[in-house]
Amino acid sequence: MSDTHHSGTTTGDDSVSIEIPTDPLAGHPATAYFWGHVAASGTVSSDGLEVTTTDETSAGVLATIAGGELTQETTSREYAHETSITRTEDEYTLSIPADDGKLLGRTSSLSLPVDGHGNYRFGAFSSHRRELLRGILEGCGTICFKSKSDTVGISFVHEDRDLLERIRELIADCPIAAPMGDLGETSSGGYWFGVDDDAAPAFGTWLYESCQQTGLYAPSRRRKLTHSLEQAEADD
Repeated sequence: MSDTHHSGTTTGDDSVSIEIPTDPLAGHPATAYFWGHVAASGTVSSDGLEVTTTDETSAGVLATIAGGELTQETTSREYAHETSITRTEDEYTLSIPADDGKLLGRTSSLSLPVDGHGNYRFGAFSSHRRELLRGILEGCGTICFKSKSDTVGISFVHEDRDLLERIRELIADCPIAAPMGDLGETSSGGYWFGVDDDAAPAFGTWLYESCQQTGLYAPSRRRKLTHSLEQAEADD
């Protein structure tokens, strides 16, 4: 009997069939992408978990992978690096209630990868680091074009310093050389670090390579990366 099944969903580019493992904690591209999002923009408790994204398509993909209920609301929030500036956007929240332990079990080292206490057990996804990092980037990362230097910027922002340290380790182990700056503090009280500008284009391209074949990505984020790369190349 197969330990995976396929579910159809529509991305920003095409309708694709997403392969989903029966075990939500198994090492698999879909679970790696899902738990990357949870770690970066999720809230985990004994009652269940919630994960939030600003990309409607990505929200649907996460729901396809793990089930749960999707809700939408319009929010205004401060920029992490500049709290005097706010942005208003639609947010999509996926809520998954606690079940019999299949998804939120905490009885062994093989249970929930994110337990809310700084323990990020990503070992099961070591063969799917690209999807894991893609989910993390879409959850707590930023992509921008830096007009002053004509470069692409990729950075990660989170209130949990331990998570950012773990993300730095994942990036250091990826097959693309991506030097990073030191951790710094944001004006909102969190932490951040950036991939060096010279390495950001290759790192970003690697993250989204072949993503259309799996459907495990946020089309809006991929478009932002593509547009930023095109701007940088045009100015060069």
